[in-house]
Amino acid sequence: MRVRKKNIKGLTEAELREVLTSLGVEKYRARQIMEWIYARGAGDFSAMTNLAKPLREKLSEHLYIAQLREVTRQISHKDGTVKFLFALEDGQTVETVLLRHDYGHSVCVSTQVGCAMGCSFCASGLGGLVRNLTAGEIIDQVLAVQNYLKQEDQRVSSVVIMGSGEPLTNYDNVLRFMALLHWPYGLNIGYRNMTVSTAGVVPGIDRLSMENLPITLSISLHAPHDQLRSALMPVNHTYPIAVLLAACDRYTARTNRRITYEYSLIAGVNDRAEHARQLANLLAGRLCHVNLILVNAVVERGYEPPAAERVGKFQDILKRRGIETTVRKEMGGDIDAACGQLRRRILSAEANH
Repeated sequence: MRVRKKNIKGLTEAELREVLTSLGVEKYRARQIMEWIYARGAGDFSAMTNLAKPLREKLSEHLYIAQLREVTRQISHKDGTVKFLFALEDGQTVETVLLRHDYGHSVCVSTQVGCAMGCSFCASGLGGLVRNLTAGEIIDQVLAVQNYLKQEDQRVSSVVIMGSGEPLTNYDNVLRFMALLHWPYGLNIGYRNMTVSTAGVVPGIDRLSMENLPITLSISLHAPHDQLRSALMPVNHTYPIAVLLAACDRYTARTNRRITYEYSLIAGVNDRAEHARQLANLLAGRLCHVNLILVNAVVERGYEPPAAERVGKFQDILKRRGIETTVRKEMGGDIDAACGQLRRRILSAEANH
């Protein structure tokens, strides 16, 4: 009878100890194995040379370490941004982006295959939600980029959970992923170097506020009033702006952490001076930072970014009102850098073929 192997990618140290105990293997081996996976990027037990050969063979009989398969990658000639398309074990695909900054290398990870949020300016949700990613599948994206950076003698220094999917509707896997990312014997990335972006799922925000983690919370706001936000983001029908901001206030009160509000500027839609004034009124007195983003031109959506002059005026209005504001530097503009674009293009090509 063929033994069905268990994937150990994504298990905590305590969980791996239990698995090893069931196989008659010493508990202390769990840390050694996880160090090989998360610190050294090992994808097979045969690489774990400080384990005796009979033990490696035994582990290989019962366990395995799942690996993403790289389908394709795009590299920006402008700024070195790299977008990867990875295939999962079931054949589904997800996108991951390496962003190069003066202060280090950041990885933008996806948490779901597709997305259920249905935001009108985003390519991720065009095909709807397929499924949640496991914690192992999320951290595997970071490990794959880390392995890519090894050839440059560089490493991942921060992670943003802003790729395809809504992190707070995959809460348990995202929390487990962050714990594995922080594990001191592995990647050892500090919680302060992690950012979680949400479309505004209020129960998830409240739950996250109780975790006592010094992460950065980023809110995809994109509109200063309910009528416009509901048109852009269907989640606003369930959690309108007043309800969302009340949750954000609770988050700040419990964590004393500044919240980032993301605002994608769309030409002729939400980029007028009156929108900037309304946004300033909305955020006045709050511990926050506004990150203005030039919307990515997604063919299926028909949106375009505004002219630089209009962006500057919008930012000036916020700054004069005391709202700390930056314009996100456009990265990967010459590749399919926006969430969902590369996956969508590959799926369309396969369908046409």
